[in-house]
Amino acid sequence: MQYDILQDVSESFSETYFEARQKFLNLARSAISYKSQARGPGGEELFTDVAWFGDRDARRVGVLISGTHGVEGYCGSAGQIDWIRRAAPDSLPLDVALLLIHAINPYGFAWNRRVTEEGCDLNRNFVDFTIPIPANPGYEELADYLIPQEIDGPVFEAAEMAIRKFREEKGEVAFQTARKAGQYSHSTGMFFGGRGASHSRITLEKIAAVFDLKSRDLVVIVDAHTGLGPFGYGELQTEQPSGLAGFERAHAMFGQSVTSPNLGTSSSIPIRGSMDEFWQRLLAERHVYVALEFGTFDPENGRRVLREDHWLARNMDADPVVAKAIRLRLREHYDPRSTDWREMVIWRSRQVQRQMMEGLSGKLSLSA
Repeated sequence: MQYDILQDVSESFSETYFEARQKFLNLARSAISYKSQARGPGGEELFTDVAWFGDRDARRVGVLISGTHGVEGYCGSAGQIDWIRRAAPDSLPLDVALLLIHAINPYGFAWNRRVTEEGCDLNRNFVDFTIPIPANPGYEELADYLIPQEIDGPVFEAAEMAIRKFREEKGEVAFQTARKAGQYSHSTGMFFGGRGASHSRITLEKIAAVFDLKSRDLVVIVDAHTGLGPFGYGELQTEQPSGLAGFERAHAMFGQSVTSPNLGTSSSIPIRGSMDEFWQRLLAERHVYVALEFGTFDPENGRRVLREDHWLARNMDADPVVAKAIRLRLREHYDPRSTDWREMVIWRSRQVQRQMMEGLSGKLSLSA
């Protein structure tokens, strides 16, 4: 069946987590739902929904994940819904299955925030908490300036001046590492990795166990994100836990557009506690992990909207008009509601899904 891509955009994207969930459940009628401990803005129940397509005993499994960073879930959800709508389940290669994990962080998705209900950045939460967590001295130095007590006026200007001084003296890489690599001491701060496994992490671990992913010969994970890179471009980022070998496996499957923080080719800096740590521990060389990162707006705009979001979480009695404006700015940064951006997301998602299926079907060699 042929579909018009703009119609596909309309049918696949959603305006709320609840609309996205209903679309997913309408198409994936055998989905299993994992209830969140959190509630939505109106007190609603929240869920991570999981659907398996193909032979339950398949030796090769693809995994599409949406909502790791909550508000970034709109694009990942759209890619999942589009895949089902195109009757792609009927075209799965022999001995290949696909697992769709919809809204792994349902709190962040429903509330249009990046964090989980614990205030945790899920993609910094997969460290081994049984051993000492690496310190982030740069964050310690900047913590009070990254989220100042006020977001305008003299206090704000002083904070921005301190940040400019840090960037000038220590360089941009040091600043981005301090701000974004992950920190485990400030629970209301940016990129907080938690002090233990978050509920969303535990849910992912349960899903992997229920579907016995550890026993498979090959698992390919595509984790959808937004906010870094050129507008509308879907960068395929590998992560440090898989190392150069993981990059080479991804490069063999997805081609020249794959990037690596180890090689300095990624728009992301090396981060701690990424989801790839989980997959590396579970499967080692039997997995390929990529974050499909869709670019949106200028990184400084991203810093602004995250600063405001965390400030608002600390000041829940803020003027409702101000609070609404903050929420809208953050939503727009991570989910630009323009047809051109959404069309690019659908097109690139289809391309990556095709490449994943070719790799899983054995049409490609994973030796670099």
